[in-house]
Amino acid sequence: MIVVSIGGSVLFSDIKAERIAEYGKVFDEHSGKVAVVVGGGKLARKYIDALRSLGGNEALCDYMGIEITRINALLLAQSIKKAPKVIPRDFREAEILLKNYDVVVMGGTFPGHTTDATAALLAEYVNAEKLMIATNVEGVYSEDPRVNPEAKLFEKLSPEELVEIVYKSRISAGSKSVVDLLAAKVIERSKIPTLIFNGTVENLKKALRGEKVGTEII
Repeated sequence: MIVVSIGGSVLFSDIKAERIAEYGKVFDEHSGKVAVVVGGGKLARKYIDALRSLGGNEALCDYMGIEITRINALLLAQSIKKAPKVIPRDFREAEILLKNYDVVVMGGTFPGHTTDATAALLAEYVNAEKLMIATNVEGVYSEDPRVNPEAKLFEKLSPEELVEIVYKSRISAGSKSVVDLLAAKVIERSKIPTLIFNGTVENLKKALRGEKVGTEII
């Protein structure tokens, strides 16, 4: 069992059926069970910004974001022949579906949790062999590479080192971490072997085949 988190910026920056179908084909061709958690992307941010400007509080904005991730999940599920067109709302529903399907796609679950954190918690819940986090950068860097082009890309890190890097990035002005702190802490406590990589279609294929891409957290 593998859990894959695909950031909204990776797959849903623009809603293009052809691009979504490419990712769906990768999951159909993979032999083995996969649970996929997808993010909200630009669409979620637009809806959240509008709701916030209308006076919506942050918890309500989180719920709005969760619904957008579920819409995105249905789009991806439609492109995967192996996947049911049912989007689970929690880990128990996902686990039940995984008994009958090779691929299950879901979005967010609870306010205050990013989809990376959701994926990490799901991986913990189902005792996944591996967690894969597909992002829009090559892996985990010593600093945000968009801020410092000289930042070092790590090939391997311990969970404790990942938490330290993520924590430092949260308090550095202008920096953005490749994963959020909650996801990093879940990875640390559960010791889930994790791969953080640039989520292109080709890299996703390589990751699912066990080939070297991104940063390993072991």
